[in-house]
Amino acid sequence: MNSYLNIDHVSITFPTDKGPLKVLDGVNLKVDQGEFISLIGHSGCGKSTVLNIVAGLLQATEGGVLLQNKEVFEPGPDRAVVFQNHSLMPWLTVYDNVRLAVDQVFRKTKSKAERDEWTRHNLELVHMSHALDRKPDEISGGMKQRVGIARALAMEPKVLLMDEPFGALDSLTRTHMQDSLMEIQTELNNTVIMITHDVDEAVLLSDRIVMMTNGPAATIGEVLHVELERPRDRLALAEDPAYNHYRAEVVKFLHERHHQPDVPESAEKTEAVEEDKDDDGSLRLVS
Repeated sequence: MNSYLNIDHVSITFPTDKGPLKVLDGVNLKVDQGEFISLIGHSGCGKSTVLNIVAGLLQATEGGVLLQNKEVFEPGPDRAVVFQNHSLMPWLTVYDNVRLAVDQVFRKTKSKAERDEWTRHNLELVHMSHALDRKPDEISGGMKQRVGIARALAMEPKVLLMDEPFGALDSLTRTHMQDSLMEIQTELNNTVIMITHDVDEAVLLSDRIVMMTNGPAATIGEVLHVELERPRDRLALAEDPAYNHYRAEVVKFLHERHHQPDVPESAEKTEAVEEDKDDDGSLRLVS
């Protein structure tokens, strides 16, 4: 059986002042429809590069990406991206930021009334119906990210790509956003690939955690299957032996990678893995 999304032996090399730099080397991953995948690893391991290749923003030097057996060459509405920075249009209201995407994708297939209903529906999914007329500078960072997610979902993408979407948020807001994302994925059965530096976030949200080796020439080091029943309750999981086993496996991998020899100067400096706890007790990678 063919996979829904196939990242097929992807490698990419960039020219630099010091010569060619191979950032990814043979990244190979098959993703099923409705699966939630987290990418985790040290800085410079090419996580964002993988995401950008799937999004069609970069072209692989070797290999390629197939979505439902069609090769990905360029960006498209079937792959929506949510970045760490919300990227909202500051002169548009919350409603209009989402409606803009809806009009672009569905102008020929939905009536004006249907597009209005669909815009409101997706804002309701992220609990932003109360702020339709506000502009981005009138709402909090967490609310901006909710609007960004609503805009992405409103495009009905086949794959939702998220580049550390909650990394800039305070721990309490991040917790609420994680819960909202789990609710949305349960309802819509989205296929999601998310970059994170938060070990607990990866275990809580994922079906599989893809752990990247250090760059340059980074690849997939290990893939951890997270076999925890859904829906998931973070409070109940805190004392769950299976949850803590998965968490320990990711931490172990990251610690082992941290103690490997330094990478060449041309690669991005890696971050140290320390037992740095956020207010909610989650473990994150810090410099």
